Amino acid sequence: MSPLASPWRGGYRGTMAGELDAAANVATGALIAHAVDGAGGGGPDADGHTHEQACLNCGTPLIGRFCHQCGQGAHLHRTIMALIHDIAHGVFHFEGRMWGTLPLLAWRPGELTRRYVQGERAKFVSPLALFLFSVFLMVAVFSWVGLPIRSTGAPVTVDGVAMGMEEARREIGAQNDAAAIKIAKLEAQSAALKASGGDARAINQQIANLKRDMAITNMMAGRVAEQAGQPGMQVSTGWKSLDKGIEKARANPSLLLYKLQSSAYKFSWALIPISLPFIWLMFAWRRQFGLYDHAIFAIYSLAAMTLLVVLMSFAALVLPGAAILMILIVFPPWHMYRQLRGAYALGWFGALWRTVFLIVSASVSATIFLLLLVAMGVTGH
Repeated sequence: MSPLASPWRGGYRGTMAGELDAAANVATGALIAHAVDGAGGGGPDADGHTHEQACLNCGTPLIGRFCHQCGQGAHLHRTIMALIHDIAHGVFHFEGRMWGTLPLLAWRPGELTRRYVQGERAKFVSPLALFLFSVFLMVAVFSWVGLPIRSTGAPVTVDGVAMGMEEARREIGAQNDAAAIKIAKLEAQSAALKASGGDARAINQQIANLKRDMAITNMMAGRVAEQAGQPGMQVSTGWKSLDKGIEKARANPSLLLYKLQSSAYKFSWALIPISLPFIWLMFAWRRQFGLYDHAIFAIYSLAAMTLLVVLMSFAALVLPGAAILMILIVFPPWHMYRQLRGAYALGWFGALWRTVFLIVSASVSATIFLLLLVAMGVTGH
């Protein structure tokens, strides 16, 4: 049998609204993932509940706790407690499969990918369900505790260049005022020396030097202001919406970052089809691996990276930024290497060069993803 089956601190922390939004996002993600994962429904039999002999969904005679024809739970509970149990079950348990999936995803992702593709489905959370849950969890955590790499706290500016120029003008004005006061004092000393018949040439030279420095400073400031006021190099890709988005992003990079944080998750699914061609290229000559295999690989990998970011957001509360950055740099290549080697049964060299290729292609995919967001106006204002 082949290795793979043939046919893969920026949020509003501490506020009640933020905590409720975070909890709602987690619950929503879990319930959606629970539905995508194909849960069977129903619970253990109990007195006072229905005791049907045939499946209420398809009519097949029941021979166990689940219908062997359609998979629906054998005995449905029509009580409020059963409804509460189903919600809690969907949000927190994932039928117990989450706890069998996460350790493998973190430490042996290649084995998880291989076993899922080869047919071991009931033991693990499906890749798509796990990915959906991880995305909603990431949104909730970002709104609660912030990003893994904390910002410097600089406010979003309408025009960063203009603000910088305004500060420079104030600084130059203060320097000129100080120089003018000093020149006035020196001129008074020069006049006093002349009146008393003294030599004021040294003082006059200081005055001339100060005036010259002021003139040079004002001239340089004027040139910088003139260049800053000129329009920058125009970007022309032939894609009007993309050009417009790039122009807006360049005019306000701080707003760009904010928009990406708040909107990118909605389109995170697009990373899957964007990544698939690159993964296929690594195995184009090995026909035993199909697009389905690569898709399972990509989705599990994206889910792992998303959960890593979530974990680092919490870790940033106690660890220094340098440690968080080091983990974010080291873990992804290590995880890619282990997943490639285990999923496709590769040797160390085959897994190594593909890891390098995957890192490069991931950067290209992320760039394409960001360009699509800009073109769709996600980052506009």
